Amino acid sequence: MNAPSTRSEARRTAFILATAQAIMGSVPPICISVGALVGSQLLDADKSLATAPVTGFNLGVALGALPAAALIRRFGQRNGFMSGAGVVGIGGMIATLAMLRGSFWLFAMGVCLVGMGMSFSQQYRFAAADDAGPAFKARAISWVMAGGVLNGILGPQVVIFTDDLMAPVKFAGSFASILVIAGIGAAVLSLLRLKPKMQVVAEASHEPVRPLLEVIRQPQFAVGLLCAVGSYSLMSFVMTGAPLAMIGCGFSSDEAALGISWHVLAMFGPSFFTGLLIARFGKERILATGLLLLIGCGVCALAGIELWNFWLALILLGLGWNFGFIGATAMVAGTYRFSEKGKVQGFHDFVLFGFVAFSSLMSGIIFNAYGWDALAMVIFPVTLLCLVALGMVVVLARGQKAESPA
Repeated sequence: MNAPSTRSEARRTAFILATAQAIMGSVPPICISVGALVGSQLLDADKSLATAPVTGFNLGVALGALPAAALIRRFGQRNGFMSGAGVVGIGGMIATLAMLRGSFWLFAMGVCLVGMGMSFSQQYRFAAADDAGPAFKARAISWVMAGGVLNGILGPQVVIFTDDLMAPVKFAGSFASILVIAGIGAAVLSLLRLKPKMQVVAEASHEPVRPLLEVIRQPQFAVGLLCAVGSYSLMSFVMTGAPLAMIGCGFSSDEAALGISWHVLAMFGPSFFTGLLIARFGKERILATGLLLLIGCGVCALAGIELWNFWLALILLGLGWNFGFIGATAMVAGTYRFSEKGKVQGFHDFVLFGFVAFSSLMSGIIFNAYGWDALAMVIFPVTLLCLVALGMVVVLARGQKAESPA
């Protein structure tokens, strides 16, 4: 057998991981599109915590990130990824049993466990890149991202075809299907022939490792993190409340699921060319474009409560997230050295997913108290703050460049 680094093996690995991404990645749209609806069903009079299960999913992804990385390093990518699929399946089973028993908090715990299992899938694109040579690395990542595009189709379709499978408990069949999806995903991942342990790439660096505080105090890092948190949290905030708002306006759960489908497609579809746009126009302009698209989402949401208002708002929300988050990530990536990568990225993700989990929880509380318009209104001050901060750091960078010797 050829070495794993050969081009044919790299293609095989990328194809398997792209397939696994398409399968396993259909789980988050299931949890997000109907998690709040199930939470509302399981609660009595007070519906303010209806989005807590979605918060649990986001929190699970955050809490599982470090353990997932440790398990993959300890047992290898193939076994680590299969273990993650197993955790997803167990979480789906617990969530289903909780629905049958009518237990809200057990359901939230099950969805949280699903999120922890899904944290393993965040490593798929890196695994594909690690197994590819320099010439194929970018294409390998693109293949895995292509699998992400399919998530917006498969997940909502699963909801549509299984929501009444275990009637009279609506959506129990959708969460039971997660166990089946995890089993298929594990079977696909078992075909991997990756190295037993992640190879740590040692790059010589004569630059000293700076304290974390020194790195995060850089204006470019601070603004990049602010914009990443703002774009990702707004996406989670509005997306989590959108299904509740659509159901409240008389639309069906299938129409709500299709709205999330369009949203997820808009989130991942532009990823094939966002990097090229950043290379041509600069990360700051792409980030600003993303923030303006988020403002467009708010305007569309406030313009009416027809189905097209919801769907178009969700599409703009997905596009805004893609440009805003990827642009912000590119800003942050330019502020630290290779030797500082681990601790800086860990701090970045801890802050980011902490705010994302909080935003999904607040989505239900604010929607229950003030309605859909209030969710849309939150977009404007957050994006304005990010745009002002971005403008300041751009002006500062130009001033420093002008003062530097030619």
